[in-house]
Amino acid sequence: MVEKDYIMRLIHEMVRAMAKLIFHIEIKEGEELVFLEGEHQDFYQVLCQLADQGKINQAENMLFEKLEEEVFQEEGDGLKLALAFYDYLNTKENDFLDSNEYSREEIRDGIQNVMKMYGYSGLAETLLESR
Repeated sequence: MVEKDYIMRLIHEMVRAMAKLIFHIEIKEGEELVFLEGEHQDFYQVLCQLADQGKINQAENMLFEKLEEEVFQEEGDGLKLALAFYDYLNTKENDFLDSNEYSREEIRDGIQNVMKMYGYSGLAETLLESR
């Protein structure tokens, strides 16, 4: 339990640090990361609804399909979408994640994969190693 809480804090702090370093967005403690607009906000809501229904793997697959297929109009929109989604997943209770065959480690791995897609793999690794 303590280890999972530590991983939860680690993931949230990593997302906050990336938002600050990459997008110059300050996320206060306890504040939800939502900085999307228009169709990206709508797609984010769809992903969150699927996750709430326990279809986390399906939502994650949709996210990666969108990231691979679509050229986002504004640079960083795909990364913002992914960070917001993984930060949302990270707010879920351990029991919910476990019962839906998902883990905090998978959240961390998902963030690392997305960061790699956008050329920030070194940053993600550094943030994880420093904790």
